[in-house]
Amino acid sequence: MSDLATQGMTAIQSAQINTPTATGSAAQIKSKAQEFEGVFVAQMLGQMFEGISTDGPFGGGQGEQMFRSLMMDEYGKQIAKQGGIGIADSVSRELLKHQEAANAAATPDATGPAEVTKP
Repeated sequence: MSDLATQGMTAIQSAQINTPTATGSAAQIKSKAQEFEGVFVAQMLGQMFEGISTDGPFGGGQGEQMFRSLMMDEYGKQIAKQGGIGIADSVSRELLKHQEAANAAATPDATGPAEVTKP
């Protein structure tokens, strides 16, 4: 038996956890938040179009059925690009808060007392 097994720990429990570092710029954060909103809107539109038949005089048949998800993705991207429904703003605001908190935790406070070392 291995040492981990005798201690009752699994390899997953003993693995070190690496916290992601906050390295994104405001433009990158805004872009990713807008991308997230596009995916969300596309999923919402997909659910709305789920029950609509592709048959009929103005339907696209099997072609529309096959490519509808791609169309919903593009609709979602365009809706998010034009201002969306407000999710991107909230997501980017939260990401910026998280990044500021991570940067503050990584940087020691400059206003605190300085360490004095005696020779």
